[in-house]
Amino acid sequence: MAIKFITNNDTSELDAAKIAFLDVFAEWCGPCKAVAPIVEELSEEYAGKVEFFKANSDENQELAKKFRVMSIPNMLILKEGKVISRQVGFQEADTLRSWIEENL
Repeated sequence: MAIKFITNNDTSELDAAKIAFLDVFAEWCGPCKAVAPIVEELSEEYAGKVEFFKANSDENQELAKKFRVMSIPNMLILKEGKVISRQVGFQEADTLRSWIEENL
């Protein structure tokens, strides 16, 4: 699996990535569980182009505040540590794929 998990609100690897995809989720969230295999598939598809990260919002509350996460799943694309785009809620694979392509 090419996805890195953020713990203890440590965004240093996320901030250092040229292009990053961040999936903010919670274990109890149904839509988060539904989108997880899609994110995993995309992480393999975009290996070498985009770095993929996941952060549990319950365990990384400072991160959730920093990125103004109000609803989950909350997926962000960052360039050099800055949020350039966001998707909220469950999204189909083709929608996320197009969204990533638009932001490369």
